[in-house]
Amino acid sequence: MNKKVILLIFLLITSLGFSQNAKTFLDDVAKKVQSYDDIYIEFEHKLDNSIANIHQETRGNATLKDDMYHFNYMGIEQLYDGDKVYMIIHEDEEVIVKQPNSEDEDTITPSKFLTFYEKGFTYKMDILQNVKGRKIQYVKLIPIDSDSDLKYILLGIDNVTKHIYKVIETGKDDTVTTVTISKFATNQSISNKLFTFDKSKFEDKGYDITEPK
Repeated sequence: MNKKVILLIFLLITSLGFSQNAKTFLDDVAKKVQSYDDIYIEFEHKLDNSIANIHQETRGNATLKDDMYHFNYMGIEQLYDGDKVYMIIHEDEEVIVKQPNSEDEDTITPSKFLTFYEKGFTYKMDILQNVKGRKIQYVKLIPIDSDSDLKYILLGIDNVTKHIYKVIETGKDDTVTTVTISKFATNQSISNKLFTFDKSKFEDKGYDITEPK
């Protein structure tokens, strides 16, 4: 699953009514997110393909403040301090440091979380679903590119809390990736130290640190 799609859920929140069209709905979702000083999210990630007999489950969390972020997923810790990206692979005792590249498809930035859907998709409001007493409104994103690996993406938004509840991505190979938010918190007065890479700490642990030349 593309990292931008995985991490889209970390920023999509809304205070809109559901009478609006889907594109306006998503644009205002992004504006709402930008009003928060910081965001902390815990999530569950599932990947299923019945044909290939694949089922995987894992959990992760992310903290975002301004353009900075701290992300934990599948054993990898990633920081962005507003200048450099630090990918900490604990299993391999390795740290990869790089300059962010706005044109790099694999570069994770909050701006991409907010705007990736602006190009390449058509949008429409989908079902309103009752999930254990919660009313979840879905928006369907369909790729314009016929060569895309995606069939569609569904964004499920809680009609009461106005927060993203679930993201479901369905691929043309019948792989279904589901991300469900288990905790969402904002404006926690998070210190910038959380986004700061302490090089000496990892050098003392014997980690191999690769920095850009």
